[in-house]
Amino acid sequence: MPYCPRRVKIGTQDDYSRRFPVSENQPPTALVTVEARGHKCPIPIIWLARRIHEVPIGAVIAVTADDPAASPDIPAWCRMKMHEFVAEVPAYPGSAFHIRRMY
Repeated sequence: MPYCPRRVKIGTQDDYSRRFPVSENQPPTALVTVEARGHKCPIPIIWLARRIHEVPIGAVIAVTADDPAASPDIPAWCRMKMHEFVAEVPAYPGSAFHIRRMY
């Protein structure tokens, strides 16, 4: 079992679904949007890391970015930090990345 420096109690998935309902066809509505268009990576990641604590646990934050490197970098950051990568949605120019805060 990998070492985890934090012991975090996370609510059940049913609890998240009840508090933040999602339709099947579209990503959940983001409570906060980080506008990072025109900035190269790692700036979108740095801004996401600074602002993710503005949303409650289980809620969604969105990052808009037009740097092609954000497409693999943001999901990788989510895996590394144990947050849920929800969706990448085209948002001209660039994309909107939806991330669910897990702790």
